[in-house]
Amino acid sequence: MKKRLLGNTGMEVSVIGFGGIPIQHVSEKEAINLILECKKQGINFIDTARAYTVSEKYIGKALKEAGRENFYIATKAMSFDYDSMKSSIEQSLNDMELDYIDLYQVHNISSKQQVDTLFSENGGLKALVEAKAQGLIKHIGITGHIRELLIEAIDNDEFETVQFPFNPVESQGRELLLKALDKGMGTIAMKPLAGGAFDNPSLSLKYVMNSNLITVAIPGMDTIDQVIENARVGIDGQALTKEEEDIINREVEALGTEFCRRCGYCKPCPEGIDIPNIFVYENYVIKYNMPEFGKLRYDSLEVKADQCVRCRKCERKCPYNLPIVEKLKHAVKTFKELE
Repeated sequence: MKKRLLGNTGMEVSVIGFGGIPIQHVSEKEAINLILECKKQGINFIDTARAYTVSEKYIGKALKEAGRENFYIATKAMSFDYDSMKSSIEQSLNDMELDYIDLYQVHNISSKQQVDTLFSENGGLKALVEAKAQGLIKHIGITGHIRELLIEAIDNDEFETVQFPFNPVESQGRELLLKALDKGMGTIAMKPLAGGAFDNPSLSLKYVMNSNLITVAIPGMDTIDQVIENARVGIDGQALTKEEEDIINREVEALGTEFCRRCGYCKPCPEGIDIPNIFVYENYVIKYNMPEFGKLRYDSLEVKADQCVRCRKCERKCPYNLPIVEKLKHAVKTFKELE
């Protein structure tokens, strides 16, 4: 397995990491076997989150069998003030039964208000810096889907890594990733398979790995076959052939009429609908086969998709000309069927 230094952290990570979202819907034993297979294949970077229900606990159990020393562990929390971030760090350590966590990330920063809270006198960043000084975490990172917010946030030198969606159909993060690399930060590609949108997922991983923008890609995996297939891309390390480029370009072109890249240009919605996240949560249902998790996240939204008044202001702002109103109607139907 090819490895790269994760920015200036000193961590030499496998180019293919393990994304911990999907293991929420497998058994503890299956999760342990997945981590054991990661060790066998040379994958040494595991990413999870407080929000991923049992994922941290499963990973903690797996590390007892696979060996903590064989992995770098990254997790994250949607905690922006001091008290909640401090509590999240403690909970992560307890759930994974660890003495320290290699990388703790601010999870899914999505508004200017959250950024302001994070950087305030009693903000979450203060808790992260304290935890780092105490040896509870080794490094600090930040994640999100809104490029402009992260471009501004990484001006703070406490952040050592940034995690952002990147794959052949989601290239809106180039400016952010280039800035991060220029600062000596590590770059982590979430959604490297575009949430399962590609018919040829290994080609998407090859594209990401050879983009010169990403240190480590973290596809979600919930079967041994997926671990082996994804790891093979990192072991072979080959660039896309011309034929493979043509295949992936055709897929990107086909997705262009329907795929939400979560760029955020459709916002703000006059009714307060969080359009990109609604599509993210729907994908958990229809692509990740995680209906309970997707429904839980959807139900947490103050404004649901059925409150769309079809003004189409979002569609006029979308740079990809997506049929957003129709996609929202589809989301209403998706979540209605889960009731």
